[in-house]
Amino acid sequence: MEDLIVRSKNIELSDEIRSYGDKKIKNKITRILDKITKMELKLTFEKNPRINLNNIAEVTIFTTGSVIRATDSGADVFEAIDKVSSKLGRLLKKYKDKLVDRGRRGNSRKEQGIVGETDSIPKSIDEKIRDSIVKTKTFNLKPLSPEEAVLQMEMLGHDFFVFINSETGRTAVVYRRKDKNYGLIEPSI
Repeated sequence: MEDLIVRSKNIELSDEIRSYGDKKIKNKITRILDKITKMELKLTFEKNPRINLNNIAEVTIFTTGSVIRATDSGADVFEAIDKVSSKLGRLLKKYKDKLVDRGRRGNSRKEQGIVGETDSIPKSIDEKIRDSIVKTKTFNLKPLSPEEAVLQMEMLGHDFFVFINSETGRTAVVYRRKDKNYGLIEPSI
């Protein structure tokens, strides 16, 4: 069983906070999921006096093939942990139901070792645009069905998700539309 890694920013981590996070988060995760590779709890205190719920708890769970993330805030660190634990329980139940449903349909998918190529940034890019790129992220693309990609996007809490469509073998993007539905972008060559 994997240990819960607790990190903090602007908060003094006491043994009481660590054990409370361990009890509320780790126990909930291990009751629902069994193939966990890593669990993280990040606690942050926002110093802005205009923010009422300035204690933020973010949980990230790495499983074999998926990443699940939940974030919530509270007036104190314990309230934030309680809220994120509740939100995490709903996400994990949804994730587990999808896995069980996929197993019932008999949707078997071959794991292919396809790794996406990253595009290089053109040398003639305007300096102002270059300075506005504040983060670069690299990741391995996995072959997924569009439905699995939407599930992964929801588990991460993102608005879009890049993946290799297992049906076409091409890189694709699913995204959340303003009307709460989803869109799929696929390139044509």
